[in-house]
Amino acid sequence: MTDYRPPVKDIVFSLEHVVGYDRLAALPGFEHADIETVTGMLEECGDFMAKVVAPVNRDGDLIGAVRNADGTVSTPESFRAAYAKLVESGWTSVPFPEEFDGGGFPWTVGLAIQELLQTSSLAFALAPLLTQGAIDALLHYGSDEQKAVYLPRMVSGEWTGTMNLTEPSAGTDVGALTTKAVPNGDGTYAITGQKIFITFGDHDLSDQIVHLVLARTPGAPDGTRGISCFIVPKFLLTADGEPGAPNSLECLALEHKVGIHGSPTAVMSYEGATGYLIGEENLGMRIMFVMMNSARVSVGMQGLAVGMRGYQQALEYATTRVQGDTVGPSGEATISGHPDVRRMLMTQKAYTRALRRLLLLNAVNIDIANRSEDPAERARAAEIAALLTPISKAWGTDLGVELSSIGIQIHGGMGFIEETGAAQHWRDSRITPIYEGTNGVQAADLVGRKMGTRSGQSFLEYIASLREVLPALQAAGGQLAAVGTKVGASVDLLEQVTGWMLKTGASGDAASVLSGSVAYLDLWGHVLGGWLLAKSALAADGLGDADDAAEQVAVARFYASQLLPKTTSLAAQATAGADDVFSLALAQL
Repeated sequence: MTDYRPPVKDIVFSLEHVVGYDRLAALPGFEHADIETVTGMLEECGDFMAKVVAPVNRDGDLIGAVRNADGTVSTPESFRAAYAKLVESGWTSVPFPEEFDGGGFPWTVGLAIQELLQTSSLAFALAPLLTQGAIDALLHYGSDEQKAVYLPRMVSGEWTGTMNLTEPSAGTDVGALTTKAVPNGDGTYAITGQKIFITFGDHDLSDQIVHLVLARTPGAPDGTRGISCFIVPKFLLTADGEPGAPNSLECLALEHKVGIHGSPTAVMSYEGATGYLIGEENLGMRIMFVMMNSARVSVGMQGLAVGMRGYQQALEYATTRVQGDTVGPSGEATISGHPDVRRMLMTQKAYTRALRRLLLLNAVNIDIANRSEDPAERARAAEIAALLTPISKAWGTDLGVELSSIGIQIHGGMGFIEETGAAQHWRDSRITPIYEGTNGVQAADLVGRKMGTRSGQSFLEYIASLREVLPALQAAGGQLAAVGTKVGASVDLLEQVTGWMLKTGASGDAASVLSGSVAYLDLWGHVLGGWLLAKSALAADGLGDADDAAEQVAVARFYASQLLPKTTSLAAQATAGADDVFSLALAQL
């Protein structure tokens, strides 16, 4: 498996010249987060992840997590050593408040660090990722006492966290869950039920695991309105706040998965376990959505991570493997000189760059929505973040699967052989379009909830803003003008399809809107990708570095000519209606 090469230069370029990071550095409390400081941090972080975390990725796949005969769970020895160093390094604490021993940096910087961590080893990175989601929930809804007890050690990574939603009979339909929370009379609750698919539900990386568990109290309303959220620690705390006696919970089994073998996906059983209510009763879904919305952008980042790792490995293989007579104009003797191999490599490079910019743009808007002193700016940034989040998650993870599959294809037959490691990236990626809300759910959210914001004006205003870069592209002339023409045409197409979606939805034809929702989300992703790469090419062209400018322009050109044309077929799919989807009776399927 190829060594990981952190793309810090492109991350910093994206922050500084494409997604508007300067707006964050100007916000109160972020004075220390200037781009020069962030650049130095990311360079140091990238070096740490490449040297400490990336080498454990193969162990995670081959050794995996194991449930032992005594019910304990073991991760690979290399995981334990690397996790101890990660905690010592402090990298995962960077985006959290200083009052809980965090670094006080924007969440955008934390997401950039997530890219470096997740690309190093996706399975390993899931432990801190789930912990960060639990931290977000406690920051928003935890009591002062809960924050004081749990957050400093969770922020440091000394303690890890989980999210317990899914049950055997309640998957995406969380409102069907049956886990019970019965008051004990002393302010605590007895939690009883079973949860499945719990990432890092048990492990040996930390001394304490802070489970956030959804459960239903006696007399609670049916459905999601009657769900509450509880802290259920693996070990009950002593009077001085240290892990003490085991709580009444256990890991019954670990799932045998297609990929991410190093991440223990647990079946958890709670038998009268002591739980502590977060916030008020029946606020569980509101609390869990804090975790899920953050996690959805992070899962989109997982798509970029596995796509990037697969691309780096495919590139190294293609530039060393000699086979056949090449006919491309570049003159390489290796398979990178074959036009189709070059097309696949360019596809990987262009998509990963487009996706990186989309995810960072999403994060910038989340930070502005949370921290700006201007209420109007906060409100608009929140709308944009709400629009971009399902696209980041679904388009990002679909691309992760596609790009890691392309990596196998570039390896040819050797890609299908496990010892090369190319297949691991695809296997690891395949879960990402499924968890944190399947990509069909993301598309339904896009058209069912987000598109109706201000009767569709929120979407239409954002589409109009994409055209602001077009005059500068045309003024630049040459290749940039050609890219601008293609991007402009795709923006027009997106606006037309959005109009169709709004009109069709207003007519009450929800089936047609939902039947086209996945293609519509994909259309958004492709248009935003083209727009962001065009902005990148324009920015690089004005910086005076000929080599950098040539590279950015070449990527934007390839995307505009080879990938952006997909928008035509996506538009046709999105507006085809529901008749063909339901043309067969169920018995004929």
